Amino acid sequence: MNDHELAGHLAIEAGTLLVSLRAEMASRRVPSWQAMDAGDMAAHRYLMQALHEQRPDDAVLSEEGTDDRKRLRAERVWIVDPLDGTNEYGEHGRSDWAVHVALWERGKGLTAGAVSLPAVGTVFTTSPPAPLPTPTHTTPRIITSRNRAPYAAVLVANTLGFDAVRLGSAGAKAMAIVMGHADVYIHDGGMYQWDSAAPAVVAEAAGLHVCRVDGSPLVYNEPDAWLPDFVVCRRELIDDVMDALWNGRTGRRA
Repeated sequence: MNDHELAGHLAIEAGTLLVSLRAEMASRRVPSWQAMDAGDMAAHRYLMQALHEQRPDDAVLSEEGTDDRKRLRAERVWIVDPLDGTNEYGEHGRSDWAVHVALWERGKGLTAGAVSLPAVGTVFTTSPPAPLPTPTHTTPRIITSRNRAPYAAVLVANTLGFDAVRLGSAGAKAMAIVMGHADVYIHDGGMYQWDSAAPAVVAEAAGLHVCRVDGSPLVYNEPDAWLPDFVVCRRELIDDVMDALWNGRTGRRA
């Protein structure tokens, strides 16, 4: 299978494993923290083994694994988050958690990826990309974290009069834009490369604008895994969103 197909296959299979494990843990009344830890490691082990078998010459950067610095010399690096939204996974009935699988290639950047939302049985891939629906809501929606409203998101919502929606994982948030449930996702603190790589490449393939909060491109497979901010936005709104961000931070935009 090609890289796009492999990314989708891995995201689906890891998600299926996680759904089964979650149900088993719930039936045994296992504490949520134990279910979360078990889910993280089970999905990580599956992805590492599958990638070793399917793409033995490629490097892997995983949230749950040791950062092998050989990735910095590799031509191809898979950037994976085996369970994005661990807290949501541990909460009974929540579906806003995801599996992220993305491929970075030297000289090209991100080239393939998939985000699965296993609790709702959905996967989004780079090929074929998801068709971008026309929003049915009249007021644009900005999606933010469950536990805090990032400064940048509050700034945009207040400036442009957007409605706010809260969800868990970064993958679930970005895919809410792809599905047409919301229009903008902004995060401006506390994120790593594996949090945004798969959502970024899938969202861009679907026709959305993806960048950092200063408008610069997202750059992956850097020595520091920290990549703290992230914007996913419908293209017809990006100029207004970036104007709001610039004006709020500096008082004007050049």
